[in-house]
Amino acid sequence: MIHLSQAAASEIGRLKSKQQSNILFRLAVKPGGCSGWFYDMSFDETMKIGDRVFELNGIKVVVDAESLDYISGLDLDYSEDLMGGGFRFHNPQAIATCGCGNSFSTTEPSAIDSGKL
Repeated sequence: MIHLSQAAASEIGRLKSKQQSNILFRLAVKPGGCSGWFYDMSFDETMKIGDRVFELNGIKVVVDAESLDYISGLDLDYSEDLMGGGFRFHNPQAIATCGCGNSFSTTEPSAIDSGKL
C-alpha cells in the first residue's frame, strides 16, 4: 500500500486538470539516478497487465507490480518552500537517498546490477 498526502493529491489533481479527462496518474520506479533507483511520475492513458490501482484522496494512482515491490509503504507528499514546490518521497524500503530525494537504494540489487537492463 502507498499513501498520498492531501497536499500531493491536490497538486496531482491540479496537474491532471491540464490533461485529458480519462488520464491516469502513474507512479513507477526505474533503474538509474545517483542511488540506483528513481521515482517516475507520469500521466498515462492505458492500464497494463499487472498494474495495481489505488484510490487515494480522490486520485487514482496506478503502479506496476514490479515498482510496487520497491515502494510498498511509500508516503508521497507535496510541499512548497522558498525554492519552489516539489514532491517528497518517504520510502520505508529505502536504505539511502540522494540529496535531491528522487533517487534511492534498497537492499535489492538494481536492475542494472542484476542484468535486467
